[in-house]
Amino acid sequence: MKTTMLRKLGVLLLIVLLMSLFAGCGSKGAADAASSTPPAATETPAEKTTLRIATLKGPTGMTMVQMMDNQEKGLAKNDYQFSILGAPDEAVAQLTSGAADLICVPTNLAATLYAKTEGKVKILSINTLGVMYVLERGGNEIKTMADLKGKTVFSTGQGSTPEYVLNYLLEQNGLDPAKDLTVEYKAEHTELATLLASGEVDIAVLPQPFVTSVVAKNPDIRVALDLTKEWENVVGSEKPLAMTATIVSAAFLENNEAAVQTFMEELRLSTEFTNLKLDEASALIEKYDIMPAAIAKAAIPACNMVYLEGTQMKTAASNYLEVVAKANPKSVGGQMPNEDFYYVR
Repeated sequence: MKTTMLRKLGVLLLIVLLMSLFAGCGSKGAADAASSTPPAATETPAEKTTLRIATLKGPTGMTMVQMMDNQEKGLAKNDYQFSILGAPDEAVAQLTSGAADLICVPTNLAATLYAKTEGKVKILSINTLGVMYVLERGGNEIKTMADLKGKTVFSTGQGSTPEYVLNYLLEQNGLDPAKDLTVEYKAEHTELATLLASGEVDIAVLPQPFVTSVVAKNPDIRVALDLTKEWENVVGSEKPLAMTATIVSAAFLENNEAAVQTFMEELRLSTEFTNLKLDEASALIEKYDIMPAAIAKAAIPACNMVYLEGTQMKTAASNYLEVVAKANPKSVGGQMPNEDFYYVR
């Protein structure tokens, strides 16, 4: 009897032992299976496209300060590398050398570059309308373009937009630029602004924001003529003085069209920011060494900063180029650009 009970107890212990072994194997197998399962894939952020942009100290650079700030904060949708330059020729040199992908230049210079490169650049947007003004020191004689007859006028931009626009407006007002007045050119806006403010020059053609800066320094200087209004008096408001544009390497656009379109949208928003948020924009304009904040805040409303793309851009640019081409075909590279010059998405 006792032996039988011992046998039963042994069998029971054996069953319990076997069950624990199987349970252990099952747990280990489940653990092994769990450990062999690959972790869930984490989403990798999309790589940003690098765009190298050469803009100018002045309204074109001012339109981009929000983009510069967003880039610094890591909020930009592309990777933007900005160069802020003093003259359009420097920007052209960067594009033609391959150091920049997009540049801001006078619109007619964009057309000239299109001709010289046989169509290897495209215009994306118009950035500013007219920003040129005639300033007079110590007098109140100049009230129309005709009043410049017999005067000595100093300007900048010989061989570029300021010269072509000034000559065209003089001619449309019955003056021969070569005979009826003397026009002397200086290389830099800064140099001419200094000469006017110091009293060494009496009449000058300058763009914004140099106009605001000079008037602030010397209360004896006044704005005599707004060349944007003078232009509209001659050709009508439907053909605006579309002075500066953003252009892109055609090859870069072809290979990075989505990134360029993103740039265009961020430029639109940045331009709106500069026009509407004067205090914030002015602080950034000073931060990025474009000009002092106080001057920027006063100048922004007179800078005619816009963002025109697509058919609006094409209409404004082509109408403007037609006018300056009639005045001087060389100003647009010898002939009007073809349809493929204009990027219309």
